[in-house]
Amino acid sequence: MYDVLIGIGLDDESRATAQAEAVVDLPGDSDEVTAHLCHVFQDNPEGASVHQLGTVRRAREVLEAAGVTCTHYEASGDAGTELIEAADAVDADLICVSGRKRSPAGKAVFGSTTQTVVLNADRPVLAVPVSVEN
Repeated sequence: MYDVLIGIGLDDESRATAQAEAVVDLPGDSDEVTAHLCHVFQDNPEGASVHQLGTVRRAREVLEAAGVTCTHYEASGDAGTELIEAADAVDADLICVSGRKRSPAGKAVFGSTTQTVVLNADRPVLAVPVSVEN
């Protein structure tokens, strides 16, 4: 069994889909993978759940269609720190993140969450690029 923690943002279904597709494309059999779909809430006055997020639902659709088992994980606080702690909690073999689309000058630096995870995780990190539309 191979466990992947996928850090999913709130507002970009194309990023969530790209992350799900990257996990599906990992070597090995999809039915041997468990994807832990994780969202870290920063501001949640209505008390939303990770199950309610469109980005999480879309990623789950892609993963389940390929035979990947999915679970949900949610946390609150600093996204980078909480993703690393979530990976520890589920004993993930890999963390999958995706940065935000940036200007040409800004592309030299990852987003702060992605950068925190890449620099501080004690396990492999898959940084999925944002699709570029011209």
